[in-house]
Amino acid sequence: MPLSLHAALIPGWLQILTSTRALVDKAEAHCTATGIDPQTLIGARLIDDMLPFAYQIKSCAVHSQGAIEGVRKGQFAPDMADPPHSFAGLAERLDAASLFLAGVDPAELDDLAGRDMMFEIPGRIRYDFTGADFLLGFSQPNFFFHATTAYNILRANGVRIGKRDYIGAMPLKG
Repeated sequence: MPLSLHAALIPGWLQILTSTRALVDKAEAHCTATGIDPQTLIGARLIDDMLPFAYQIKSCAVHSQGAIEGVRKGQFAPDMADPPHSFAGLAERLDAASLFLAGVDPAELDDLAGRDMMFEIPGRIRYDFTGADFLLGFSQPNFFFHATTAYNILRANGVRIGKRDYIGAMPLKG
């Protein structure tokens, strides 16, 4: 049985969006327990030239929900809007992406697989894809990069989390 585009993307995105949502809660609890200003973690970076935790969280939604919306339009450009500046706002952004993904029709997503898709940063770069190649070869790797970077930022800043917190609820048999 061939694997559908929906099956290749949506369950994994939902799994990691859910675990990343839990990381936001753990970050907030860490700030409360230690007296750290929440903006310290929300603005934390792994290194100066990388974007902060809030951007990493926003990008998980952008490279899942936003990617599918982009394929529907045939065009995707980076979302340069500021990320939410609170744990509540970050949680809401992830919750909205999860709700959106849960409603994606498998047949519709598979119908979008062969559609022409363009990624563009106006005046800088343009990449042409099929819908499936964009989702699997561009957005999915970006999604996992940003989720992993968010996790690593929290670890580097003393939040007590481990690999199971990143992986979340696995799709176990029975």
